[in-house]
Amino acid sequence: MRAQPLSFNFFKALAISKIVVLSTAVGFALLLTGCGEKPTEQAAPKRPVLVAAVHYAPETPSSSFVGTIRPRIETDIGFRVAGKIAKRLVEVGQSVDVGQPLAQLDEVDLKLQAEQAEAELRAANGVLVQASAAEGRAKELRTRGWSTEAQMDQARAAADEARARVNRAERSVELTRNSLSYATLHADSKGVVTATLIDGGQVVTAGQPAIRVARLGEKEAVVAIPETLVARAKSGQATVSLWSEPGKQYVATLREIAPQADSATRTYLAKFSLPGAGDQVQFGMTATLLLSGGADNRVARLPLSALFSQGAGASLYVVNDQSGELALKPVAVKAYEARDVVITGGVDEGDKVVVLGVQKLDPAQKVKVVSALSF
Repeated sequence: MRAQPLSFNFFKALAISKIVVLSTAVGFALLLTGCGEKPTEQAAPKRPVLVAAVHYAPETPSSSFVGTIRPRIETDIGFRVAGKIAKRLVEVGQSVDVGQPLAQLDEVDLKLQAEQAEAELRAANGVLVQASAAEGRAKELRTRGWSTEAQMDQARAAADEARARVNRAERSVELTRNSLSYATLHADSKGVVTATLIDGGQVVTAGQPAIRVARLGEKEAVVAIPETLVARAKSGQATVSLWSEPGKQYVATLREIAPQADSATRTYLAKFSLPGAGDQVQFGMTATLLLSGGADNRVARLPLSALFSQGAGASLYVVNDQSGELALKPVAVKAYEARDVVITGGVDEGDKVVVLGVQKLDPAQKVKVVSALSF
C-alpha cells in the first residue's frame, strides 16, 4: 500500500475539527435559546385544613329533674263542733264545688242544745217582764213619796239583771243554731278530694281533719334540687313538660324552696308554679323540670389548638367555604380549660375556624376544607 503524502492528512484533520466546532456552537446556541424562554407558571395548590363550626350555648348546661304535679293549696277541712259522723258524702278523686256538703254529724244532741237555749230565752223574757213592771211601780211610788230610794235602786237593779239575762239567752240561741249548722261539713272552695280521714260512726273532736281538698286555682311542680344547683334554681329559667304530653312545655316560676336540705337525700325541696296549666294537667302526674342558666351567659367552646396569638391578643382563622380565603379575627376569651378555650364573642354562630396548624397559616393563603368537627 502506498503511503499518502503528509499534507493530505493535515488538511483532513483540520476539516474534521472545524465540523466538531461548528456542531458544538450550534448546540450551545440552541441551549441558550431554550434558556431564554420563560417557564409556564403553575397555580399554588390550596392547603387542606381541619375546621370546626362555632356554636354558642349556655355556659352551664341544662339540668333536668323528675317531679310531681301538686296543688299549691291543699286544705284539711274539719268539723267546728264535736260529734258522731252520721255519713260521709264524698269519695277520693271526686270534684267538689263551693258550698257542697262533704259529711254530716248526728244532729240529735245539737238540736237538744238549741231547744234548751230557746227555752232559757223564753224564761228570761218572762223574768224581764216582771222586773220591768216592778221597776215602773217603784218609780211611781218614789215620785209620790211612798217609797224609799233603796227600794227604787233594788227594783232598777233587778230590771237590769233581767235584761242582761235576756241578752245572754239570745246569744246562747245564736250559738246553738250555729253549732247545728256546723253539723254539715261544706267545701269552702272548688277542688278535688284527695283524702278522706273519717267514716260513718266515727266520733270526732272539733277541728279534727276530716276531708282533704286540693284547690284547682293554681298548680305547681315539686322537685328535689341538689345543693350545687340551688343558685341556678333561684336565678335561672325553668320549663316543665309532662310525661303524658312530652311535646308541650309550660313556663315555671320558682315559688318556694326549702330553707334546709333533707337529711337523707341532701336535696332541697323546690316548688315551681305553673300559671299556664289547665285542666289537662292533673294532680299526681309525673313532670320533667328543665333548669337552664340565663340567656345572657352564652359561650362557645373550641380546641386550644385553634387559638392563634403572637402578642396582639387571641385570634381565630375563619374560613370562607366558597373562596377558601382566610380571615384572622380577634376573639374575647372567657376561660382556658384543659383542652378547650371558652370564648364569648368575636366570631359569629356557624363560622368555621381552623383548629390545627394555625401557626403555619398565612392570611393571604387559600385553603381547602377537608373535614369538619362539631363542638
